[in-house]
Amino acid sequence: FLALNVIRFFSIVSLLFVFASSIEAMVTNANAVKRWNDSSNKDDTNCEYIEGSSVPNQAAGVFWSMVSSLLIIFQTIILIMSEVGWPVRFFNTFFPVLGSEFGTGALGIFQGLIGAQVLSHHVDEFTLFSGFFLFAVACLNMFAGLIFRKSGKQRRSIRALKASKTAFDRTLAKTTSPFDGHMTAAFTGGSNSSWKTFDKGFGREGEKSAALRGFILQTPPEALPMYTSPSPS
Repeated sequence: FLALNVIRFFSIVSLLFVFASSIEAMVTNANAVKRWNDSSNKDDTNCEYIEGSSVPNQAAGVFWSMVSSLLIIFQTIILIMSEVGWPVRFFNTFFPVLGSEFGTGALGIFQGLIGAQVLSHHVDEFTLFSGFFLFAVACLNMFAGLIFRKSGKQRRSIRALKASKTAFDRTLAKTTSPFDGHMTAAFTGGSNSSWKTFDKGFGREGEKSAALRGFILQTPPEALPMYTSPSPS
């Protein structure tokens, strides 16, 4: 439980780092493209990337660079929501591989793809650190998915732990020995309430108690045996 939640914590932190670094990369690329468009000297038209950015110097390079950053931001938001566990019903219905019924293996694969996408470009130090951090956490999630399989998210769930603890406490409270009452009465000198109706005996007091309850005690009629005793010879 603790190990899986530690991995979960680092997973959320790494996704937040990638989210922030992607926004920073978008701003840096936009400023670099603006400077490149405003510059009168464009002798670097044969360069593969626009100077000071990760935008490829090709047709629609700026567009696809921005789309890539937006997709990374969108994916990190979805993965953070999956790690937080909200909304669970949405993921279980429309994206079950990130829901509560699947393990952490699929989550690790998505994180690995994002990390590889970030590290495949020339980026600054913060973005580079975020990509390496996310890819390392992705490996941990995939390894945990191989070990715990689909029960990984259930094992780390705080709600499931509280529910199981509550169920255990209820079961423990309901489990009592059938001899507890009799043993307590025997050792403490008390009397059990179920025995109080039989303390009148079979004498006059017992007959009065039976009459009050609507019972009538009668003497059974004498009856002769079904056979006759042989006469002495």
